[in-house]
Amino acid sequence: MIFVSTGGQRNTAAAKTALDFYDHGILGVELSGGAYSQTSEQDLASLPKQLKLQLHNYFPPPQDPFVLNLASNDAIISNQSLIHIRFAMRLAISLGCPRYSFHAGFRINPHVSELGKKLGRHSLQDRKFAYELFGDRVLMLAEEARQEGVTLFIENNVINSANLSFYGEDPLLLTHPDEISCFMKNMPSNVHLLLDVAHLKVSSNALGFDLIDAHETLKEWIKGYHLSDNDGMTDSNGEVSEDSWFWQVLIPNLDYYTLEVYKTPAYKLAEQYEYVSAKVGNLSCK
Repeated sequence: MIFVSTGGQRNTAAAKTALDFYDHGILGVELSGGAYSQTSEQDLASLPKQLKLQLHNYFPPPQDPFVLNLASNDAIISNQSLIHIRFAMRLAISLGCPRYSFHAGFRINPHVSELGKKLGRHSLQDRKFAYELFGDRVLMLAEEARQEGVTLFIENNVINSANLSFYGEDPLLLTHPDEISCFMKNMPSNVHLLLDVAHLKVSSNALGFDLIDAHETLKEWIKGYHLSDNDGMTDSNGEVSEDSWFWQVLIPNLDYYTLEVYKTPAYKLAEQYEYVSAKVGNLSCK
């Protein structure tokens, strides 16, 4: 199944964006971010039944924004994150698609305004401590998800050279394929890897690993993809094309491929949606 993310429409409620996508022929929508709405659940329930919906990370967006971070050593942030994920899992069930994906944790507590940009200076948690904290919380949620019949997906983070240089070390978790594979080996069967190919591209330049080798390392845990492209230096959520690096390794026949292209009008996203649908279909035929 091919989905298109609502994440690029930050100032519009996701249900409204989903309806706009539907009007342009997009039948799979990944609800991610968007403007806060008091009536989001009712609005989603009223969408055309032909729409296939799934939830990702910061959805539904809370009235008071915060950074979702399961590795945080701040009790307020970690509690907010757990409450959000539990609510999102229940909402996913009610929407008929019992899976939920979220980002790997951070060793810092960044501000909302810093996400996707140059990070400010924050206290840096010990890597081993943050890694174990994140793992323990994912395992706890995985057991709750198992009881509810929900599948969880963890998305790899992105580290660019500017933030790596600023901190002198990686302030994020699960950016390098070795750490990602180590983490996934200890996860239960209802926790999968959502590989963001654009994140991996930027991280490969910052950390100096080979993209194709990295994908091979992670292949056994990949059950979904986020697809976009960039210049290898910044995660810009650009359009995909014939030159995008991942076509040669993309796993066929999954039911989770999300086009995560931002700053693009719906008609253009519809063209990208058709393009990705054709590319993935061709992979399945090989």
